[in-house]
Amino acid sequence: MHLGIVTPVLIQHPSTRSEWEASADIGEIATVAATADRLGFHHLTCSEHVAVPEEIATERGGTYWDPLATLGYLAARTSRILLATQVLVLGYHHPLEIAKRYGTLDRVSNGRLILGLGVGTLKQEFDLINAPFVDRGARADDALAALRASLSTPTPEYHGEFYDYSGFVVEPHAVQKRVPLWIGGRTKRSLRRATTHGDGWVPFGLRFSELKEMLDATTLPDGFDVVLPAGAPLDPLGNPESTLRALTRVRDAGATIASCSIGARNVEHYCEQLEELHRIALTEGVAFTTSRSVNLPE
Repeated sequence: MHLGIVTPVLIQHPSTRSEWEASADIGEIATVAATADRLGFHHLTCSEHVAVPEEIATERGGTYWDPLATLGYLAARTSRILLATQVLVLGYHHPLEIAKRYGTLDRVSNGRLILGLGVGTLKQEFDLINAPFVDRGARADDALAALRASLSTPTPEYHGEFYDYSGFVVEPHAVQKRVPLWIGGRTKRSLRRATTHGDGWVPFGLRFSELKEMLDATTLPDGFDVVLPAGAPLDPLGNPESTLRALTRVRDAGATIASCSIGARNVEHYCEQLEELHRIALTEGVAFTTSRSVNLPE
């Protein structure tokens, strides 16, 4: 099992945000990214919302840094850690828009992109940008097939139900031969979507017993990743026993990658927590933190 981190500051959920994150700047985020990169953590994350309704922001948070700009900056401050969108909402973008923008990110990061993608649930946001909501699931399936055909070629071609194109040049494009696609969701349909179109599944809001039941009933493709959250913000220095239990529990639930939120008093304490999490994972044998090599063309 590999360990990635839910990058602090970039999403500020009221129930998990540490106090220091409210006033943190990009330099502090870069310090976290550089520390995780040096230690060999698998990935950083950044999610997407265009605009969150005020009444929902009070419950779910309203701070969501733009993933393209943010991960582009962090790509320049790191060298090997993977950069995961967790997640982009498929219905907000044309597949070739994603292929161009995130293909460019894959190029500038030397093949470190992971595209985490989801169907989306926030109807108010769909309505705000005039994106179709009712048939978003079918559109997402078509978009995933289009992306798989388009990400790693300068002359993409796809003919589907909602997206149909050929005769266009998209340069730059992704340098990876196969950009990993992680599919978010909490339903059996999202897992089927992931095994059909993707390289990994990123569930949320499910009990470990539910996750295990769903995974046990599914034949996963070779090399398929199951990316599970390690639970409430970890405190490796203050409570190493609880941290070890959390990592062991998520591994036993079927995770190939654990996505870790970490509690801290400030950025210096956060980096110290990362150091201790790295030590616990390796010395207790529950995880390897070294990031995987990327799939670049010869």
